[in-house]
Amino acid sequence: MKDRSKTKWGLIACAFLVSTSLCASTVVAQTAPATTQYDASSRVFRIDAADSTYVLGINENGQLQTLYWGKRLTANDPFPAAKATSGGGFDLSTSNTPQEFVSWGGGLTVEPDLKITFPDGNRDVVLKYVSHRIDGNMLSVVMKDISREVYVTLEYQPDAETGILRRSATIENRTDAPFTIEQVAAGTWNLPHGTDYRLRYLTGGWAAEWNLQERPIQPGKTILESRRGTTGAQNNPWFAIDHNVSADQDEGSVWFGALGWSGSWQIAIEQDMKQQVRVTGGPNAFDFGYLLKKGEKFTTPYFYGGYSAHGIGGASRLLHRFEIDSLLPHHPTPKLRPVLYNSWEATGFDVDEPGQIALAEKAASLGVERFVMDDGWFGGRKNDHAGLGDWYVNPQKFPHGLKPLIDKVHSLNMDFGLWVEPEMVNPDSDLYRKHPDWVLNFPGRPRTEGRNQLVLNLARPDVRAYVYGFLDKLLKENDISFLKWDYNRNWSEPGWPAVPQDQEKNVYVDFTRNFYSILAELRQNHPNVEIESCSGGGSRVDLGVMQYTDEVWPSDNTDAYDRLQIQNGFSYPYTPGVMMAWVTESPTWVNNRTLSLEYRFLSSMQGSLGIGANLNKWTPEELTKATQMVTQYKSIRETVQRGELYRLITPENNSEQSVTETVSRDGKQAVTFAFLHSSTEYSSFPRIFLRGLDENAMYSAHAFAGKLAGDTPAQASGAYWMHHGLDLDLRGDFQAAAFTLTRSN
Repeated sequence: MKDRSKTKWGLIACAFLVSTSLCASTVVAQTAPATTQYDASSRVFRIDAADSTYVLGINENGQLQTLYWGKRLTANDPFPAAKATSGGGFDLSTSNTPQEFVSWGGGLTVEPDLKITFPDGNRDVVLKYVSHRIDGNMLSVVMKDISREVYVTLEYQPDAETGILRRSATIENRTDAPFTIEQVAAGTWNLPHGTDYRLRYLTGGWAAEWNLQERPIQPGKTILESRRGTTGAQNNPWFAIDHNVSADQDEGSVWFGALGWSGSWQIAIEQDMKQQVRVTGGPNAFDFGYLLKKGEKFTTPYFYGGYSAHGIGGASRLLHRFEIDSLLPHHPTPKLRPVLYNSWEATGFDVDEPGQIALAEKAASLGVERFVMDDGWFGGRKNDHAGLGDWYVNPQKFPHGLKPLIDKVHSLNMDFGLWVEPEMVNPDSDLYRKHPDWVLNFPGRPRTEGRNQLVLNLARPDVRAYVYGFLDKLLKENDISFLKWDYNRNWSEPGWPAVPQDQEKNVYVDFTRNFYSILAELRQNHPNVEIESCSGGGSRVDLGVMQYTDEVWPSDNTDAYDRLQIQNGFSYPYTPGVMMAWVTESPTWVNNRTLSLEYRFLSSMQGSLGIGANLNKWTPEELTKATQMVTQYKSIRETVQRGELYRLITPENNSEQSVTETVSRDGKQAVTFAFLHSSTEYSSFPRIFLRGLDENAMYSAHAFAGKLAGDTPAQASGAYWMHHGLDLDLRGDFQAAAFTLTRSN
């Protein structure tokens, strides 16, 4: 699939900050804009963008109803007026009609998008259409309760280049008293009724993230969620639905979506007795309650959805393109990720100026472009039992501050980065001794520690001010180009005793809002600083945090063979262009598995390349090999980070092989990585049939690791490489190869 469109919607989402001067929109001219239209005679809205069409209408009951979501239709295709689905037996029309946004009330029995409790105990809300507005391509639809002054504004913003639709809902309290939102979603995606749908989603745990799961969708409900305070590795807020008959990665219809929220979240996939499928997503309803005062508004996270006619592979490529061109900081042209070195595995907490300089000199000799000092540089930090929260440079380890180290790193033509964990505190710290009330807690109850630390309540204005203040000071006083922002435990005792009891549960939203606002303000005041989202591995990776961070850390597991599975799962929703992948020691602490240096590099070169090994232990031969691999990576980096990914053979289901191919946006280069677990009984590696090439163009093949089969032509057409294919000479255990195709005409 090639998408040559150069259009953008040009909006940096502000992650539903209710009001902030940091929230900004940039309007970018569109050469082939999406279209959003309204037919007043039928009361039907139609949104066309890229290869998809989305249609909704106002039915006779004043409900907003989904009419179509799928492949783009012709401009003349008719859509009659929406008509509510009739009830049957005990079921009412309210539950059977595929509504875009429905509140709990009026006999609703399916998953609601909104549930409210009013001061008088009333919990019934019935929303009806009031008005709409089309501003450019953004559609805004206003709904109101039948008797109370509760308004909901739904927004739909299509991305012209990918067809991905961004949705949100804003609830406004115009009543005379506060009320409590007990459940809220950005909206519901409705699919046509059917009995052969398959759901794909991602599960995992620490050091075992990004496992792709598949299951048939059957009557009932599947809940994907995190109750952890942040995104979490247990589930990731992404889904994909296709027809169970699809077997090829690049064939068939796929409906997919992802929630842009870094707090506790929930996506419900529900099939009713009429085989209609609904997907509803937003903040997790568990333990949720948000007090909305008179005159206030509450805007949900964004829920993104898209359609691909080119299988799950096409769905991934659309998401990758959308993230790079329309979501990441500095879109549509985010910087390529530099080759990075991180000192953690070399020195642990035992950092000091001479030791870090020695590592920096070795890293620079390999062609590394960014040197990052990890944990241990601040406060009384000698291990993970103390020091978190005390963000001043340790005077024993760095008696002259960080400047001598930073100056040395810069003299080696690298920029300097630093590890921080701003939202955490050790009980053994000056900060905690001074402000024990700053952590999440229930008075009189234990304060459960995880990794010897507690979670600061970032929802508190004073905590928010402290965290931003020390980060701002650190960046002002030091020439730092990069922050590795870590977050290493789940919530417990999520109390906020400093506010009235009816506002305590606001913590689930206000914490994440303040997290986003800190990132936004840092980026505004320090525009040259880049940030990585890290959370005990990949526990805070989502389309919310990716609006403010330049890269993400997918897993603490850096075993190069395990990483094939981890990186494969990661690539379904997220672009490899932000996926940091380190080359570390062998054997690793994870599996005690020994892998060659070349294998480890090739595994990591499928994403954003980093090195995390102890370079002091590397032999001259290893240093020479690493220099060669870094140089090779730089020659393919733009293709790997921004190109179109094809999973030719996935490592799923214990496959003995894994093959990925990435085609550059201009079509001039294709890069393929192939991995073999083990060969048996004189078996050959499967023939590789490439994809995404121009059949009539000529391409030259070059292996930069491993060997192509002896009869491989030096040059052939795209048709040859895709339909005839080529063979690799791969035998043995844990073998790898990589090659490029370069278009010559």
